[in-house]
Amino acid sequence: MRGLITVNNLGKRFRRYHPHRPWTLQETFVRGVRLLFPEERAWVLRHISFMVSPGQIVGLIGRNGAGKSTLLRMIAKVMIPDEGSGEVHGKVAALLELGVGFHPDLTGRENLIAGGIVGGLTKREILGRFDFILEFSELEEHIDNPLHTFSNGMKMRLAFALAIHLDPDVLLIDEILAVGDIAFQRKCLQRIMDFKERGCTILLASHDISVSREICDKVLWLDGNRTVEFGSPDEVVDRYLENMEIVGPSKN
Repeated sequence: MRGLITVNNLGKRFRRYHPHRPWTLQETFVRGVRLLFPEERAWVLRHISFMVSPGQIVGLIGRNGAGKSTLLRMIAKVMIPDEGSGEVHGKVAALLELGVGFHPDLTGRENLIAGGIVGGLTKREILGRFDFILEFSELEEHIDNPLHTFSNGMKMRLAFALAIHLDPDVLLIDEILAVGDIAFQRKCLQRIMDFKERGCTILLASHDISVSREICDKVLWLDGNRTVEFGSPDEVVDRYLENMEIVGPSKN
């Protein structure tokens, strides 16, 4: 079924190095070769299981370092899990990091064309949609400038405008909306709702709790490398906020 996401017992470990790991040859001689190697492999996520039905919007919430970005990257097949599986049915568009897939020395126009082809469109198709993409991005005056002259907000506009015109079955968004101005954020959220009505499945990682309440069908709360709760936005967000008040702000 197109748009279905099934995550089963997903887990990912990262190497953890000594805080005084040497970074130069001289430091290696002084501190010793032993510190070059990881001390351990720590689980960032483990035993993560959930299912998202086609057309649902699921919000990912949690502290910095809770594993939201790691989860999205494994679902997008950008990162390989150490255990479990994540299956996505249909065409995926992912907004995981500003500028990923774009080249800083190419113009905005050239990046849109190249990005559209990488996203599965033919050159004829991307040129046919180009004016609509450009109009949505509101970057007409800058589109022929090199990407390295764009602000983070402008890069986000370009990336989001391209992604939504790839006609995905699944859209993965990782905090990218946070760098846009308020007016453009609302415009993007409205387009996300339009996608939902068309049956697109959306996973959205955000620290903006109001977004999770407003547009999500379910919310997945991650903390301590595990799922704390998965369910109704109001219930999960309320308990998350209560927990944050009890334990205080994250130091990450």
